[in-house]
Amino acid sequence: MSAPTVIHPSAVVDPGARLGEGVRVGAFAYIGPEVEIGNGTIIGPHCTVTGPTRIGRDNHFIGHAAIGGDPQDKKFKGERVELVIGDRNQVREFVTLNRGTGTGGGITRIGSDNMLLAYTHVAHDCHIGNHCVFSNNSTLAGHVTVEDWVITSGFSGAHQFCRIGAHAFIGMGVLLSGDVPPFTMMAGEPSGRPRGINSEGLKRRGFDAERISAIKRAYRTLYVAGLPLAEAKQQLAEQAQASDDVKALLHFIESGERPLQR
Repeated sequence: MSAPTVIHPSAVVDPGARLGEGVRVGAFAYIGPEVEIGNGTIIGPHCTVTGPTRIGRDNHFIGHAAIGGDPQDKKFKGERVELVIGDRNQVREFVTLNRGTGTGGGITRIGSDNMLLAYTHVAHDCHIGNHCVFSNNSTLAGHVTVEDWVITSGFSGAHQFCRIGAHAFIGMGVLLSGDVPPFTMMAGEPSGRPRGINSEGLKRRGFDAERISAIKRAYRTLYVAGLPLAEAKQQLAEQAQASDDVKALLHFIESGERPLQR
């Protein structure tokens, strides 16, 4: 038997919104037109969801979150742009998630199984993967890409068009102006410096000693050996023949448009 959809009497749901089975909408929440909310998702009290926004199933928006607002971009002229959110995300108090821009691809995209803690801001045209944690007051400027399993600490931020590779860890207060390769830890205010690889996180996710050793060797090649980037990439290419993780690291480096955070 399917669960009923429950809307608090004080909430406002536009007739143009589409709510799935078992959706719950809390007190004083607002759901606008062109909003789709998947089965089992909870919209907490005082949340605002404006469209076009598509939200998957079993998400939980705790309260006072502003979801799907217009992009904070002077070039935005009211064109039709979207926010797309996957499944099983937890979005805490006062989080702001903006839609895309017409010149930036038109979509802000957030994957599944992420935690966005209080006051996190995701700006227009960002693409976030899965299983990420954004600690309190984390901020992403426009066009930022965050791959899977990334953790950003409190009060950290990323400049426009930066990329953060899978399994990276960004320390408290770090303000990124360049790309962070996969597996890398960044710490030290304000701009952040590489501080090794995220070994503990990799162990928790099932990486064995051999894989972690190969990633450490690649990190030393990139950051410790003092090599010019071109020479470091040549050595990484050799190491990548025996390691898919190093291959992914090298691909990330070669596909970037911004400089590495080195």
